[in-house]
Amino acid sequence: MIYPCLPPAPLKPGDLLRVIAPSGRLHEKTDFLAGVEVWQQQGYRVQVDDDGSLGWGYLADTDSRRRQLLAAAWADSECRGILCVRGGYGGARLLEDWQWPAAHPKWLIGFSDITSLLWSLTHSGVAGVHGPVLTTLALEPKWSQQRLFDWITGKPIPALTGETWIPGKAQGFLLPANLTVATHLLHTPVQASLQGVILAIEDVTEAPYKIDRMLTQWRTSGMLKSVVGIAIGRFSQCEGKPDSFTVAEVLRDRLGDLEIPIVAELPFGHDGCNAALPVGVIATLDADAGKLIVG
Repeated sequence: MIYPCLPPAPLKPGDLLRVIAPSGRLHEKTDFLAGVEVWQQQGYRVQVDDDGSLGWGYLADTDSRRRQLLAAAWADSECRGILCVRGGYGGARLLEDWQWPAAHPKWLIGFSDITSLLWSLTHSGVAGVHGPVLTTLALEPKWSQQRLFDWITGKPIPALTGETWIPGKAQGFLLPANLTVATHLLHTPVQASLQGVILAIEDVTEAPYKIDRMLTQWRTSGMLKSVVGIAIGRFSQCEGKPDSFTVAEVLRDRLGDLEIPIVAELPFGHDGCNAALPVGVIATLDADAGKLIVG
């Protein structure tokens, strides 16, 4: 584990970006092709190694094939970045006995199931980007797209503003994650270090009791004791039955007594604006002002 992680060299127009599908199968191509076009409009060369549409069950392809494509893209000396097609499920299957090939660091961009790859990459000291995949990029508002493009070209990005739950101020290493994926990485070699991190979490289609169960696992395993702040994004389609707690009630109950700053309602996650968040870089959570500041 190497913190702070360092971003790869800034991208510039004409750079080659390779497209892979390390997780779930692609069922419909319209949004994917629109995402590819957004990158091309920025002046990048985009090489589609695999769009995941052939599929192998619910996965984009066999483990061996997906692992081969990931390794080839990472080892390619001409390639400057890897664009993930979509999330879904399957990234963690690639990481058994996995070693990132020796190569110059390059950008890895995705979220949701791509959490597994982003966390694994922190062991190499490389800062990936928790941000839109190709099937969601074209749906992002212009400011969110620009935020992503600014970061990968070496420009500063503005603070994100949310709702203060627990006041205070903390500085640490920003560690974004899909909560479900991250929970299943705990106590494995893939787990990123939680020491001194600002944990940024989001999720989709998980009932409140399931979120409760996951956060209770984090608590009882002691995995939250070294976290210095929590940034909460969107928990979309996570409504419970009429007699259920709300997601917000569960999050407040399971996190609110940790005596660390918490900011919620930040604009990242599924089903809405997904502002890019660097992985493993220094950040400040100013809960007094309701802001998450990178750098």
